Amino acid sequence: MDHMSFSFSDTLTGYVTDFNRSDKSFGIKTSDGREYRAYLTDTAYGRIYQNLEEPYNDATSRFAELLTPGQHVFAYGIFYPQGDSHKFEVKSLVFPGEAVGQYRHEEPDWWVKQVRSIADSYLRWQFGYPDHAIDYKEYRTYLNLSGAKKKDDFLQETDTISRLVYGFATAYLMTGEDRFLEAAERGTEYLRDHMRFYDPDEDIVYWYHGIQVKGNREQKLLSSEHGDAFSEDRESIPMYEQIYALAGPIQTYRVTGDPAILKDTELTVKLFKNFYRDPEQGGYFSSLDPLTLDPKSESLGVNRARKNWNSVGDHAPAYLINLWLATGEPEYAEMLEDTFDTISKYFPDFENSPFVQERFFEDWSHDKTWVGQQNRAVIGHNLKIAWNLMRMHSLKPKEEYLALAKKIADIMPAVGSDRQRGGWYDVVERNLAEGEEQHRFVYHDRKAWWQQEQAILAYHILHGIDQEPEYLRHAREATAFYNAFFLDHDDGAVYFNVLNNGTPFLVGTERFKGSHSMSGYHSTELCYLSAVYTNLLITKQPMNFFFKPMPGAFKDNILRVSPDILPPGSIKLTEVWINDEPYTHFDAEALTVKLPETKDQVRVKVTITPN
Repeated sequence: MDHMSFSFSDTLTGYVTDFNRSDKSFGIKTSDGREYRAYLTDTAYGRIYQNLEEPYNDATSRFAELLTPGQHVFAYGIFYPQGDSHKFEVKSLVFPGEAVGQYRHEEPDWWVKQVRSIADSYLRWQFGYPDHAIDYKEYRTYLNLSGAKKKDDFLQETDTISRLVYGFATAYLMTGEDRFLEAAERGTEYLRDHMRFYDPDEDIVYWYHGIQVKGNREQKLLSSEHGDAFSEDRESIPMYEQIYALAGPIQTYRVTGDPAILKDTELTVKLFKNFYRDPEQGGYFSSLDPLTLDPKSESLGVNRARKNWNSVGDHAPAYLINLWLATGEPEYAEMLEDTFDTISKYFPDFENSPFVQERFFEDWSHDKTWVGQQNRAVIGHNLKIAWNLMRMHSLKPKEEYLALAKKIADIMPAVGSDRQRGGWYDVVERNLAEGEEQHRFVYHDRKAWWQQEQAILAYHILHGIDQEPEYLRHAREATAFYNAFFLDHDDGAVYFNVLNNGTPFLVGTERFKGSHSMSGYHSTELCYLSAVYTNLLITKQPMNFFFKPMPGAFKDNILRVSPDILPPGSIKLTEVWINDEPYTHFDAEALTVKLPETKDQVRVKVTITPN
């Protein structure tokens, strides 16, 4: 058979090359340079994508105006067999903006509006707010598509609560709206009261996997209950759950300076250093035995003396960068440097594969047979490394950081992105078999919300720092795909997965808005850092941020307000208000505010401006 002699539907994403009014057709060139002819049908409709809680933005009557050369467009239609090829007839179009080079997601307040909507959705779903008080006894890990709780779910997982707390604290940082800070503080307090374990013998804190709640009874779960192809963590204390237990509290600490949060964090970091850390060969082990806290216990089975991306690298984005931003303590800068030195030394494997290696034995030899991961690559982890290397490079410039970040960024589009439809894939085989031209998908060719985030942030910060036009193109393409297809305009927040063509995939746990994997973290982190990188590094627009420090909470009464680790001198603090009154005791270049001596929490609003 010379060609497929049947019709099929699909999405084409790219840039308009020309528009022919007479036959209602236009040319479209994909991200990798392939060209197609697309024909508008009489029933074709289109929109300019809208933000959450915005009305539908119809563009059906404007096709002739919008289909101009250079315009980015998503075209969904049907391929019909015709002659020796196919004819592509369009049924719907999505435009990211109203003109060539215009992207709605680059509007200064786009991400502020989106984070507000997402946070409000979770307040409503989890607590019935504003009709009911914010009470974390009502929190449930699993939420269905519309946000309703599963009736048989009584599980409260520590790291999913923490991730939701991160979302609320982030929403406050971006909006200054008190309901979000209330939710963050109450969630942090709930974690401390119900999920924290203090070991007085070792003077450390570690966190329960979660609790089963039935009425007024709660059963604490020390070891993880979670296990699937990529996380066979049952009967252990996995590092990543301890890491993410800090994500929400530390983002809250950036706002309030609550000393109880800092104390818990110091004792949890002590756990990391004393028990997970490999003092001989570096890095952190992935799991501990729940009774002995031994990472080499035979009881751990496949997790015995193992290291991986999550145990080594996830410290940085989950809590450690934010901890350093809030405190400026050299200890945390050194911990970050050690983390990225380890990644740069052991994770690259480009002589064998275009993807980094993610799983290791104790001696850093490659573990290619671990449960479901085998010798397989998670696209988002590669992109996450590039994104965080660029952050670290601004704190401690090293050629190896920059070189590795750019190498990953240059390789990934060809092997990890969908250059016909847009968006980024999930898990692929790290190596090609004989005769293969494309890395095989391990489970499916769907696209997960969190992996889109990693691509968006990686290419935004790469372009913001390096000014390479290709990085901006990849950033815009990834962000446009996300905003065109992941926003749930019916029920709120974002979808977990979409099919390769952008259609939401609503089956099993992937239809949920709350699960072991999803809890308002990646979607709000994306809002926060996309706004920071776009406004402060790319479009050069000032941004406002909000804090509410406790009296005397921060060391020397100094509030650190840098939104992220950005290149030195790229931004400055230009205005400060305390309780809505102008305030002048700040250091514009150091990005710090000397707080007044007060007996109450004060509301601090700051404006950060690009240099």
